[in-house]
Amino acid sequence: MKFNTLLPTGLATFAVVFGLGLSAVNAQTALSRNEIINSLQGAQAKVDISADDLRKQALEQIKKYPGDNSTEVLPLAAKLAQLRQFNLEITFDFDSDRIRPESYETVGIIADALHTPYLMGQTFFVVGHTDAKGDREYNLKLSQRRADAIRDALVTTFRVPAGMLEAVGLGEEQLRDPSKPNAEINRRVQLINVGF
Repeated sequence: MKFNTLLPTGLATFAVVFGLGLSAVNAQTALSRNEIINSLQGAQAKVDISADDLRKQALEQIKKYPGDNSTEVLPLAAKLAQLRQFNLEITFDFDSDRIRPESYETVGIIADALHTPYLMGQTFFVVGHTDAKGDREYNLKLSQRRADAIRDALVTTFRVPAGMLEAVGLGEEQLRDPSKPNAEINRRVQLINVGF
């Protein structure tokens, strides 16, 4: 699992990135629950964002800019960028929401971090993203299914309280690297701490 901590403020982006080609063994040795906890915990500005608003903005952007992907940033994206986040990788079967078996250990490490007293009681968005290959509305639905799959695995397999997690699919509407819209780096899921 490749991880990165961003910005001198200690913010990190949790993006569960699909298929970057790293082996699960190497990935697992680089990731620890403490790194996730340290990146996600701590005081932050209270931001009033709902998962429904995010979903609506993504769909509205598709309707406003039919055809090619828009480089316009979703209005709520700036608010999301203020929040504590962490990046890691999880792989899915091609064109599917099935989490690949080698990624379940990673999901378990995430769950272990979410079970700590430092993060219990807080709410997290599991935000799904795709690259720009294919139909935008289809990608929006696929990203929602993948975000739902991560949330469901955390809740059912790893017993993270359901009230802590809300899944949101944004499809290709917030590319991580807009200069390379079809790149694998854009296929990800973010875990974002939205507070109490």
